[in-house]
Amino acid sequence: MSGDVVNLRQFRKQKARSDKERQAEQNRIAHGRTKAEKTLTRALNDKAEKSLDQGRIDKPE
Repeated sequence: MSGDVVNLRQFRKQKARSDKERQAEQNRIAHGRTKAEKTLTRALNDKAEKSLDQGRIDKPE
């Protein structure tokens, strides 16, 4: 019943590398867009929020 031997130092370093790569990918998505893409996304979000608010039913208190 012997399992695989794992070097914890190497495991920690590999985990840190993968975490940094994941963060870098998120930053590329968030900050690596053109101004036109950002304005398009903002406009679509505003339109979706506006249409959602139009369907809201306000209950009288």
